[in-house]
Formats: sequence, C-alpha cells, structure tokens
Amino acid sequence: MLKIGEFIYPWGSGHYSRMMRLNDVLGDYIKEDFDVHFSSKDHVYEKLSKKFPDEKEKIHEILMPTPIDGKFGPSVSMSLMNLLLPVSKNPPLVRQIANYLREERKLYNKEKFDLVINDGDMGSNILAKNRNIPSLFVTNQFRPKLYNSRSYLYPSLIFIAKQISKASKILVADSPPPYTVCEYNLNFIKEAEEKVTYVGYFTNNKQIKKEDSSDLEKLVENNEFGYWMRTGNKSTNDGTGQRYEEAFHQDEMSNEKRIVSHARNDSNIDSVIGKDGKKYSISEALDKKIDWIQIDIGFLSEQEKDTILNLCRYAVVNGSHTVMGEIMGEKSKPIIGIPIYDEHTNNIRWAEEKNLGVLAIKTKQITQAISKIKENYEEFEGHLSEFSKNFVPNGAKNSAKIAAQTLEEKR
Repeated sequence: MLKIGEFIYPWGSGHYSRMMRLNDVLGDYIKEDFDVHFSSKDHVYEKLSKKFPDEKEKIHEILMPTPIDGKFGPSVSMSLMNLLLPVSKNPPLVRQIANYLREERKLYNKEKFDLVINDGDMGSNILAKNRNIPSLFVTNQFRPKLYNSRSYLYPSLIFIAKQISKASKILVADSPPPYTVCEYNLNFIKEAEEKVTYVGYFTNNKQIKKEDSSDLEKLVENNEFGYWMRTGNKSTNDGTGQRYEEAFHQDEMSNEKRIVSHARNDSNIDSVIGKDGKKYSISEALDKKIDWIQIDIGFLSEQEKDTILNLCRYAVVNGSHTVMGEIMGEKSKPIIGIPIYDEHTNNIRWAEEKNLGVLAIKTKQITQAISKIKENYEEFEGHLSEFSKNFVPNGAKNSAKIAAQTLEEKR
C-alpha cells in the first residue's frame, strides 16, 4: 500500500482547507490503495483529529514554528525577538526548528513515504530531498515583494525561497499569468521556475444542497449591501474587525448597509442593528420588518454564504488569497482590501491595478473605496467578467493528477 504524507502549515486556515479539498479527490486519480498521514499543530491538528476520529494513528502533532501573534496579525518585532529568546510561551526559534525537524525526521524514518505533499511546510521539503522522496509544495507565496518598512526581512525571504526550491514540484494555487492574483508574492528565482505549475484555486466544488431560505437570507433579499469578511487566525480576525469598526463610525457609513461575517462558530454574535439604533435578533428583525443597517453573523452556512455573495454589491476583505479568488473569480464581485500585512497588500494592489477592486490602507480610504466602486460599477463588472472567464477553480483536481503522475514516474 502506498503511503502519502501531508504536512500542513498551521498559520491561518488556507493551508488546511486546500489540503482537505485535495484529499477529497486524491482517490479519483491514484488508482492504487494508499494511506494518508497528516502532520500539523494547534487548530489544524484539532480539526484533523475531529475530521478523522477513527484514524488517530495517522494524525501527527508536530510543532512547526510559526510567527508570534500580535495585535494585527503576526508581530514582526516579537517574531524576530523569538529567534534567540522565549516569547509568549514559545521557546527560542532555533530550538523550535531543531525539535520540529527531529520529529519530522522520526516520522519519515518510520512511515517511509512514497510521496509527500507540503502546504507551507518547508522543513519537509528538505527531508524529502535528502531521502529521494518526491515532494509537491503547494503555495501562493515564494518571495513576496517587500515594502521599505520591511526590507530588513529580505535575507530571510531568500533563505525561505531556497528551501521551497528543494521540492520536486511547486504547485501555485492560482490561475496562470496574466491572471495570477498572487503574482507579487511569487518572484521565482531561476532554479525554481522549471518546477512551477499553476494549478488553480482549491475552490469548494461540492454542490450546495438547496434548502428552505433561512431567516437571514429572507432578511437580506431586496437590499443593497456590502459583505464584510473577517477571516484568518485570532489576531488577524481581531485586527480586521477593529479596522471595520473604525470605518463603521465614519459619517459616510450612516446609511451603508453591511453584513459582517465573523468566521467564528458562536451564535451569540448573531444580531441585527436597526437604523433606529436598537439591536434585534435575526428572527425578530425579520418578523418586525426592521430597516437594518448592520447584521453580524458568527458563522454562515454554505447556502447563506452563497446567497450573500450573490446578492452583495461588493465585499470587504483583508487580502486573503483564497478569499479574493472566491469572490472575484467565482462571484465576479469587486473587493475592497484592507491589508493586515505585506502579503495582503501585494494581492490587493494587483487587484486594484487590474480594476477588480480597491486598496484601502487608512480608514478614510475605505469609504472613498465604496464611493469609487459604486460610481464606476459597470467598469468594474467588465474587468471582473474577463477575470472570471480566465479563473481556474480546479486546483485540487489538477494537483491530484500531478500527485498520481509523480507516483507513476517513481516506479
């Protein structure tokens, strides 16, 4: 029986969702029997344990080094300090790396993988290369463009790029040029270019089973509104939420309807703010036909999310690559991007240059961006239509085909 190792970097949620969508279709292309072993930590390890309760022996907790959380996403200063000093219960990074590579080495030696698929985990690339095991590295980053404030990080980007280059093949989870949203986060060096395949986005291709409309869906129909998405891990989510709240207090937002998705499975968040300033439950607002200004939702069902994306005028995001592809590529809706860190800025700046959305760094720019989109909506629609026609959504299937081909080549 074949053995495949999937090593999932635990920063954010995109790595996990990509690998789960890939895992769903691997069996359609790999015709031999195979076992998959998963490795990660923190919330990803917990999700894996919950998703595969009967396969605990194939779920491995490996403490991959991650940045230190700050107020708005990863803290550069604390992460740099953590290189040699313990910070926020994290041992010095030098020790973390040694321990994590040791644990991955033990797993490699024990399981003797036929193929490894690494989403964000560079250490696994090194181990695979040293053992002549074919490895696929799934990513939407290679050597991101840095801005002046972060130029001191350039040496570390070169180091990371060299480790990614040790993979047998690099699978970019984006459409091929010139429709590559993460273009400014790639900048491949020559030795890596021949290994690169643009496989497309790992979108959720499962058909949504239509059920009766929820109270939320009924409440938002026949309204013009913006969809404000909070995504990412806790610090990124909180930082995004704080910036949204600052925008909501601007005078220009007094009549701008919005739905805020918190991406947290907490029904206590669900509420409606009426234009009368009072707070209601969703069912109460529907029954009383409240003229609402803001709806907060902890967690949307797949059907509700689909409905809201179809009905919204625009979506406000932090620049997450997966989310931007879903909105601009699948739903053809313009985005307003409020970045948390440079990777986000690069994605949003690319979208702005292609007239698919607007970059808003300062609070005042958010309301200006809304006005710009409304005033030029037909122009945005035209560019989004062109982008959508060239959007590649089947990254999971394309990656599964490459995995199968790679195993065949190994024979």
